[in-house]
Amino acid sequence: MDATPTPFGLPRSRRIKQGRDFARAKAHGQRLTHGCLILNWLRLPPGRPSRLGVITSRRVGGAVARNRARRLMREAFRQSQHSLTQPVDLILVARPSIDRKSYATVQSDYLGALRRAKLYAAAAPGIAPLHGGAAPSVASPADAPVPPVSPLPPQSR
Repeated sequence: MDATPTPFGLPRSRRIKQGRDFARAKAHGQRLTHGCLILNWLRLPPGRPSRLGVITSRRVGGAVARNRARRLMREAFRQSQHSLTQPVDLILVARPSIDRKSYATVQSDYLGALRRAKLYAAAAPGIAPLHGGAAPSVASPADAPVPPVSPLPPQSR
């Protein structure tokens, strides 16, 4: 099994787990509310990797709803981590309105919050956008010639 990380992975080194790191981001960082989440961030020196911390309280719902909210927020970060303008410690706090939201809605709120915070670059150099980016131009299927279909001979039993 190959242990090399993928460019869009989210290893433990990219997660905020310590209470002191959450407290530092809250005390010294900035905060913004957008849609179904609250974004707290603390700018890091260049060369350090961006990290993510996720908070879901019981107001979001039961254990299933809270775990789903965590997965959605982690995935939104994972997909766009290379499009951040600079390294940051991000703390995402789920608001109760996140319950029953689709991934597309959560990602839209997350990217909107990053744009408002001026932390989001449209696309990282060398990495094509996965969601919401411009799609490469592709010829329409109507433009391609379709070969004639010959009928199948009847089968005998």
